[in-house]
Amino acid sequence: MKSSAIAAIAAASFVLSASAALGAAAPQATYSPQFYQAAAAYCTNTGGQVETRVAVYGSNGPTLLYLDGMRQFCQYTRPDGSRIHLLTTTLYSQKPTLAALAYYAQVPLGSCNGNPASCYCTLLGGSDQFGGTSGAGGGWFLKGAIDETLEACIFPDMSSIDSWGLAYHSAGIIRGKDLAKVLRFKNPY
Repeated sequence: MKSSAIAAIAAASFVLSASAALGAAAPQATYSPQFYQAAAAYCTNTGGQVETRVAVYGSNGPTLLYLDGMRQFCQYTRPDGSRIHLLTTTLYSQKPTLAALAYYAQVPLGSCNGNPASCYCTLLGGSDQFGGTSGAGGGWFLKGAIDETLEACIFPDMSSIDSWGLAYHSAGIIRGKDLAKVLRFKNPY
């Protein structure tokens, strides 16, 4: 069942990517301000902390380039200090998202070169690369946070979950919180 789950995630990612590349009108979620407020409140009410992060490039160097992008993430932290982040919109959605499906599927990590979490994200059809594999680095930034630059796996449907949390969960390791208990879209597998 796990291999069929990864095939479904990858196929959905491919279809959404191909539609966008061909200029086809892919359905996109547009959220009202009330939805964002409700999603943030849901994060807090389920034990999370809302973080507003900005997209940056060059996090492996001395100067950050602030990009045009800002998103609200929900951070869950366990007493042992482990954390997991996901977009508040991914958390609050009652419909399936590719990030939620990837989390639930728990597809085995496999083998990759380089950063295993980043590679795993790519194998699932997402990306956490800002600027490709140049080594310049980038991600979702919040000055002073424990994870100042968050490596978040973004899928073609624009849902997102942190790459390391997703990779650890593939091996049955819960970081931060078991998202199956708080995602509004329930496990279909």
